[in-house]
Parts: sequence; structure tokens; C-alpha cells
Amino acid sequence: MINKPKSEEIGWNFDNSYAHLPEIFFTKMDPNPVDAPELIILNDSLAKSLGFNADALKSEEGIAVFAGNKIPEGAMPLAQAYAGHQFGHFTMLGDGRAMLIGEQITPSGERFDIQLKGSGRTKYSRGGDGRAGIGPMLREYIISEAMHGLGIPTTRSLAVVTTGEKIYRETMLSGAILTRIAKSHLRVGTFQYAAQWGSFEDLQQLADYAIKRHYPEVETDDNRYLSFLQAVIKRQAALIAKWQLVGFIHGVMNTDNMTISGETIDYGPCAFMDTYDLATVFSSIDIQGRYAYGNQPSIAGWNLARLAETLIPLLHEDEAEAIKIAQEAISEFPEQYQSKWLSGMRAKLGLFNEEKDDGILIDDLLTLMKKHQADYTNTFRALTIDKLENNEMFSTTEFSGWHKLWKARLERQQESKESSRQLMRDSNPAVIPRNHRVEEALEAAVERGDYSVMQQLLNVLSNPYDHTPEQEKYTTPPRSPVPYQTFCGT
Repeated sequence: MINKPKSEEIGWNFDNSYAHLPEIFFTKMDPNPVDAPELIILNDSLAKSLGFNADALKSEEGIAVFAGNKIPEGAMPLAQAYAGHQFGHFTMLGDGRAMLIGEQITPSGERFDIQLKGSGRTKYSRGGDGRAGIGPMLREYIISEAMHGLGIPTTRSLAVVTTGEKIYRETMLSGAILTRIAKSHLRVGTFQYAAQWGSFEDLQQLADYAIKRHYPEVETDDNRYLSFLQAVIKRQAALIAKWQLVGFIHGVMNTDNMTISGETIDYGPCAFMDTYDLATVFSSIDIQGRYAYGNQPSIAGWNLARLAETLIPLLHEDEAEAIKIAQEAISEFPEQYQSKWLSGMRAKLGLFNEEKDDGILIDDLLTLMKKHQADYTNTFRALTIDKLENNEMFSTTEFSGWHKLWKARLERQQESKESSRQLMRDSNPAVIPRNHRVEEALEAAVERGDYSVMQQLLNVLSNPYDHTPEQEKYTTPPRSPVPYQTFCGT
């Protein structure tokens, strides 16, 4: 018999600060109920950190909330409005298939959005059905949790339930709903929406809200809006550097998919790079390579410039001076990103200190990797565990020369060889969510109802820096010569 715990036994502890913003920013509404929800997976450790009773969440009542069939006490469901540049084109957007049910206050006092993704139509659906298929929702669960394991700021996945309904996406798919956890769902696109369709007061209230929620340390600054912009720039520079360092390709870096908090959001056509190549693209609709791996830093800067534009009325009462202030702030992004990336690459090579030619040493290795079509993750893994075999590049004279220079560089620092090895182990994942492994897990789950493959993959990805023998079989790149391709909505 299924237990039916009271709401307080689950641990709901809602506050709804976003609902205190002007109503232009949201529409209050209830989720669309579904026929026969069933729980597929619950993130027990995440649930406990949020203050939930994980066992109670698996009850009939918990599943009903995940499905949108029940609104827990204290919740205030709403769909958020925002806009965004999608592949460079500005458009009105909003939560077309998602709904914020409330903000959970954790036992430690932290605040997290709880959002249902795939919960049905909203005011912003633009003709869509607001639903989602089981494959895409499980994919987001896998990748977002893998990113968390890699130490990259990210939204997270609490649960996935099936709905008992079918949805049509070229073929009939089983419906599902993902429960997404985020520091907030404030986006660059939220500010673009305010600047385009709101008043000065609306924009100011949004900015003050974002500062209070994410950057309270700047509230008392002389120009808190400039400090806010600079803080977002700094956080995004660090985030994009982390993406590049592990070979993550977001695939759809529209301004509505860049968070103010600095978390990675929206795991649609994303994937991880196997063979090193700056031009790597996986998304089927990114024909021009706008969001290719090598373009991600510059696109992030472009997106942040769009944020700066929205803040011009707040930066200074004189528009010309405000534009100058915004331009100066944005001009700092490339250097901040480069500094974070270079520091991360030094760590991947076991380097603690800085030398002026480090950039050349790093670039020469990447050039060799591109020339010999070397696997990005496995190259650094091989250097980390000192097993330079089964790779064409390692047997070349060019690499031998580079290797000698690297060894000499390591000798010139005070730290021990073992300290360098540990730094490399901490900086180079043994495993990433290889695209073929993710597809293997999704096929087993969607086609056969076998979730064990996914669970095994999640277990391995939860500790990617362990470098254990059990991870070995998950390090192999795909054998298929067919380029991997992803699709929006997946």
C-alpha cells in the first residue's frame, strides 16, 4: 500500500518572492493535470539537501506534485515571461512548457526555484502543447547531474515522472515531466523583456530583485547596477571557462538561456566534444556554427552586451555616459574569461605557478590534438595517469618535443611531482557523459523501460575525478564514423 503522508512530512517550505514583482513578469496559473503519473527517478541526495523527506516524495502525494496534479501548501504556481535573442533574432518568449511552483527555502536558508518542465500549455506557449517526451527529460536529468558532478554551476534535476499520456513529435512519444531546481530562472532575456515591454520602474524593480537574490553584496555600492553588471560578467566568465575546459557544447546559447545567477540552464541540443576541434557543432539547426565550441566565449560576451543594453537607463541619468559605462564593463569580459580559462588549463597540466610562455605550451598541445584528431578528454586523462599509448599523436616526433617542454616546465615549479599529479586528477575528469553512452541509456529507458543503464551511468558520472578502474569502460569514444547530431527539444 502507498503511504499518503501529510504535506509537512514531505518538507515543503515555500516562499514566493518572484510573485512580488510587477505582474508584467508572470502569469499565475495552475499546471495541467495528467492521467496516470508514475515516478521514474528521484534524486535522493538533492532532495535531502533541499530539506525534503526523500521517501515521502516517492509517495502518491509527492508524485502528484511532480506531475502537476496537486499544488502543495504554500506554493504559488506561475509561468514566467521573458524575451530573448534566438540565433541573433529578438523575439517574445516565456515559459511555454514550464511552470514555477514555488521557491523552496532549505534548512540552511538557501532559496531554490522548483520548476515543472513539460507541465502543459501556458500563456506563452505560442501554439505548442506545453508537454515533453520522456527521452528529452531523462537527457536533461543525466546531463545536468553530470555537470554538477564536474563541479560546473548548473540547474539540477530532482525528479522525472511519466504522465501516462502520449505526445506527438513527428512520432508518438510517452509524455514526461522534469522537476528542475535552480538558484533562480532569471535570465538575460528577463531583462530584455523588461526593457522592451516594461516601464523604468519595472526594470528597476527587476534589477533590485536580482541584486537582492543573487548579489546582495553590491546593494550598498554607489552604483549598484554597475556592480551588478560586473558581477554577472565575472560569474559568466568563470562559467564559460569551465564549459571549455571539459569540452561542453551548450548548443543553443540564446540570451534566454543565459542565467543571471551564473548557472548552466537548458540542456536541449547540448553534447560533449570527443575529437578536439573548435568548430565542433552538434545541434541540427545550428547550420552556420554560431554556437560552435570555439565560439562560445564570444557569444557569451555578445549576450552580456545585450544585458548591459537593458541596464543603460539604470547606469546613469545621462544616456551617453551610461553607454560608456556599459561598454567599459563589457570590455572586461574577454580578459576575465581568458584568465579563468588559462588558469584552468594550467591546472589540467599540473602547473601551479605562471610563466609567460604557458599560453604557447597550451596552444601547441591543442594544435597537435586538432591535427591528429585526438580525443579531448582522453588526451588529458592519459597525461594525468601517465599512460601515453593507443594514440597516434603520442607516437609522433612533434608530441615528443612538446612532452619534453612540458616536463621541463613542471620541473621549474616548487611543488612536488605528486602534487602536480593530484592537481591534474582534480582538474581532468576520467569520464564525461559520452554522447553514445547517453544515447545508450536513453534507448534502454525509452524503448525497453530499463532504467538500470541510466542509473549505472549516473553513478559513474557522479564522481568523474575519481579515476577508478570501474570508470575505464566509460572512457571509450564512439566507434561510429557518423557525426553525432542533437535536436532542439531533446
